[in-house]
Amino acid sequence: MDLVSVDIGGTHARFAIATVHGDGTITLGEPETLHTEDHASFQTAWEDFRERMGGTLPPRVSMAIAGPVGGDVIRFTNNPWIIRPSMVKSKLGVEAYCIVNDFEAVAHAVARAPDDQFLHLAGPDQPLAEEGTISVLGPGTGLGVAHLWRNASDYRVQATEGGHIDFAPLDSIEDAILARLRKRHNRVSIERVVSGPAIVDIYQTLAAMENRRTRDEDDVAIWTRAMEDNESLAAAALDRFCLSLGSVAGDIALAQGGFAGVVIAGGLGYRLRDHLPKSGFAERFRAKGRFAGLMATIPVKLITHPQPGLFGAAAAFAREHGGASA
Repeated sequence: MDLVSVDIGGTHARFAIATVHGDGTITLGEPETLHTEDHASFQTAWEDFRERMGGTLPPRVSMAIAGPVGGDVIRFTNNPWIIRPSMVKSKLGVEAYCIVNDFEAVAHAVARAPDDQFLHLAGPDQPLAEEGTISVLGPGTGLGVAHLWRNASDYRVQATEGGHIDFAPLDSIEDAILARLRKRHNRVSIERVVSGPAIVDIYQTLAAMENRRTRDEDDVAIWTRAMEDNESLAAAALDRFCLSLGSVAGDIALAQGGFAGVVIAGGLGYRLRDHLPKSGFAERFRAKGRFAGLMATIPVKLITHPQPGLFGAAAAFAREHGGASA
């Protein structure tokens, strides 16, 4: 079964032809990345991709969308496109479609990806359990959170808004980060501290503690210096970010019962693959008081699939529509 798999964010819309094979495995063709600002609507982006593919596409589409997917009209969080599910078939000329939240798609990818597409981060160095609940989270523009439950023959995915639970500082530095954020936000959620843009507030807090003067700059500039390790303050902000991510991942696992495993996902998560194992991520993940022993038994992984959103969107379609013929 062939279908068009789409992963739509605020800046980019990624398209690929996906094939769901008879044994349930999924393969992706070479992805095409389009800029959302270059297209007036999803339909015109679809038409652009169709032309790139020679003028014809499979009559099935699965879309992973950054934002809520319920209701008669789907509005994107960070771009002006809208999608009316009732009109998808007629507007795109398809026979079947599936629409899921972007992190719901990532959880589908976690459920279906082979063991060799996971990098070990913490806990016992063993595969994710075949039965039980697996927590999935990933820092990006915000903090995506989902979970899945599976047994030997089946699985179910649940999208959540877990990135919006309250931030709980654990030391004086995090107290200072919270105090800085409280000047702008009455309520500080975890994605204000564990997301790509959050590195700015972490960096500025550390600078203020040392009475350092800093220039006004965006998160990309700070992440670049932190990853290249050519500035001690940016490197310290990166270390602090990894600590907070470990704390949050442990909290999510406790809240969801993710004792079969925890998976870090997202583009930023992948960029941190070399830093997380060397940071205090694992210690913070385990540091849950009376439950430290339980936390030490949970395998924590990072999914390394290059396109988990596209892969997961295809898996979600297969899950919803079963073995539709090619």
